[in-house]
Amino acid sequence: MIAWFQTFPTWVQTAILLTASNVFMTFAWYGHLRSLQGRAWFVAATVSWGIALFEYLLQVPANRIGATELSLAQLKIMQEVITLLVFVPFVVLYMKQPMKLDFLWAALCMLGAVYFIFRNQG
Repeated sequence: MIAWFQTFPTWVQTAILLTASNVFMTFAWYGHLRSLQGRAWFVAATVSWGIALFEYLLQVPANRIGATELSLAQLKIMQEVITLLVFVPFVVLYMKQPMKLDFLWAALCMLGAVYFIFRNQG
């Protein structure tokens, strides 16, 4: 890993890599619904697999770094929070769907999950 990146705390390194990974994942999973709508499903699947490669190239190191200090449950909840933080702008800005109050309620539920998973951390 790049030396300056290793100066960040483990949770920050993990969050940065998971966020970048999640951008690729979101486009791999949902981007084809807008950009490849008129193409055959196997074309969309092939493009999605290509995008997903970059997701895995970031996600695997993120989880390996995070697992040195975080539990698997903490890593999973961190990933889910990041997923929501990436997905909402994607839906509104790229997919051109309206902002919904339900996104706020989902975020509040995720805050509860963060509290319960991280509350006993020393």
